[in-house]
Order: sequence, then C-alpha cells, then structure tokens
Amino acid sequence: MLPRPFEIRARRPELADCVTLEMAAVDGQPLGFAPGQFTMLYVHGVGEIAISISGDPTASDTLTQTIRSVGAVSNAVCDLQEGQMIGVRGPLGTAWPVERAIDKHLMVVAGGLGLAPTRPIIYWALANRDRLKSIDIVYGTRSPEQILYAQQLLGWSTTDGVRVGVTVDRAGHDWTGRVGLVTDLVPAMLRDPAETVAMVCGPEIMMRFAAQALADAGMPEHDIHVSMERNMKCGIGWCGHCQLGPHLICRDGPVFPYPAVRDLMTVWEL
Repeated sequence: MLPRPFEIRARRPELADCVTLEMAAVDGQPLGFAPGQFTMLYVHGVGEIAISISGDPTASDTLTQTIRSVGAVSNAVCDLQEGQMIGVRGPLGTAWPVERAIDKHLMVVAGGLGLAPTRPIIYWALANRDRLKSIDIVYGTRSPEQILYAQQLLGWSTTDGVRVGVTVDRAGHDWTGRVGLVTDLVPAMLRDPAETVAMVCGPEIMMRFAAQALADAGMPEHDIHVSMERNMKCGIGWCGHCQLGPHLICRDGPVFPYPAVRDLMTVWEL
C-alpha cells in the first residue's frame, strides 16, 4: 500500500504522446519482477496509475516503464524529468507464463502500445534463446509514425532465430512495409500450431480476433495467453473498478489463459 520513492534516471520520448522512464529505488533495493507484471505509479498531489513494466526482467536495479499521456495522472508522469521523484507500488499482478514456451515456438502478438507489456517476454526469450525453438514477433499499429520501439524491432529482426512482422492500418506512399490488420499477419507467421505458445496484448478487439485466428489455425486455446490491462485503479483488488465478470483484473490478472476470458471478451460493454 505504501509507495516506495524512485528517482527518474532517464527519460526517453518514444512517440508524440509516449515516453519511457528509467527509474531506480532511492533505498537501493531492487524491484524484481516477472514479465507481465505492473506497478502503480504515484505522483504527489495528482494521483496514481497502473502501468505495465516494459524493461528487462534481468535488470532488477532499473525499473523501465513506457507511458502514454492520456489523462491527468499519466500527463503528470510523462512530464517528470531526470532527477525528479515518483512513488512506486509493486510489482503487482500475474505474469506471462514464459516457461511454457520452453522447447516450443514462441509467438508474441502486440498491437499499438501493447508492445510495452510484451517487451519483457522478448527480453526473456532472447536470454533463453537456446531453450526455445524459435521466436516470432507480430506487431501492428495505426500508422508508421505510431510504431513503438522502431529501432529495437529492427534490431530484433536481424537476430538469428527471430522473425519480426510489422504491419500498419494505413500509410503514405513512403511506407514500403505491410499495410493491413495484425490479425491477418498472425496466421501467416504461425510456424507449427501444435508446438507454439502465443502471448497477445493490445486493444481488446484486436486480442479477441488475434486469439481466434490462432485457434482457427489449430493452436490449442490453452496455449494462448492475453493481457487484459483495463481500468485498474487500486492494484490490489479492493476497489472493484477493474472487474470483468468473476475476475478482478489487478488481482487475478492482468495475464489470463485465453479460455478463462474468451466468452467475457464478447459481452458488449462488460
């Protein structure tokens, strides 16, 4: 419940409305986390907000998070500069079941800012490359200007055993890459449905159709996992703001096996 003070060590603009902050605990104690977990970031006098951790899980001395400026608290977080302080509660929530991908193909499917919560999976996978058959990253966003971690995606694409597919919804004549929905790219990049574990994060409608595309291609639904990051306010399951049917996202998630939330994702305005 009590935020720990962290100092902003680095601030890096990613997109016009999005920044990445690298933070370190003032008390020097590392904040260990598992891929998929989140923290509650607190700005004094403004409030707190739930943000997924987007850094390397092996770099426990640095907390890295990518934040989009969309409201009062996220605006305040994005405005913080190097040397300023922020409060941190966490890590909280469930993690991506990365161990399930050992000896299998791993597919990471991300839409828009959903690449931030899935980036720790990719760090883990690259560190455990010899334990995986392959790594496939499928990423889609609205336009070329909205591609998150563009240089890192390019670097990953040149790594042995890693395939990266990027698509945008719309683009100008100077874009030479793929144009189309990320859900159309998913089955095209799927290697072996029976031997693949997929981890999906993005807008809910994108996750629903991506998961359905994977299932239609023959992937067992229990090997598909989604991150239902929505409406989290307290981080510990007290306020009920993030309730999704029988689940409280901040307590029971945000990462779920797809079968646990498949039917709930189709209920209008749930």
